[in-house]
Amino acid sequence: MSYIDGMVTAVPKANRQAYIAHASKAADLLRSWGATRVVENWGDDVPKGENTDFQRAVQAKDDEVIVFSWIEYPDKATRDAAMKKMMSPEAMAEFGEMPFDGRRMIFGGFETLFVK
Repeated sequence: MSYIDGMVTAVPKANRQAYIAHASKAADLLRSWGATRVVENWGDDVPKGENTDFQRAVQAKDDEVIVFSWIEYPDKATRDAAMKKMMSPEAMAEFGEMPFDGRRMIFGGFETLFVK
């Protein structure tokens, strides 16, 4: 069964094109390392909640948009190998400055229960 990495982050509205370029480069690398699908989503209807919400989760500022992303892998072993490569100094140097504050990104790996 597939394995998913999920991420939520806040990106300054002014950095939309820089984010697309950054994420596209990452997607190309991840696909070359075994990811079967990379999905990037720019927030359009992300309401503020009464107790919790995406904005609070990533400490979004007024000029930022929530981005929700996921990467699908055939299995956890492929994901672990890809993440090891992605976190290497060589891969990180390729990206330069990130167009968002990575310290406020939330992420995690998820075992797939089912797909309909």
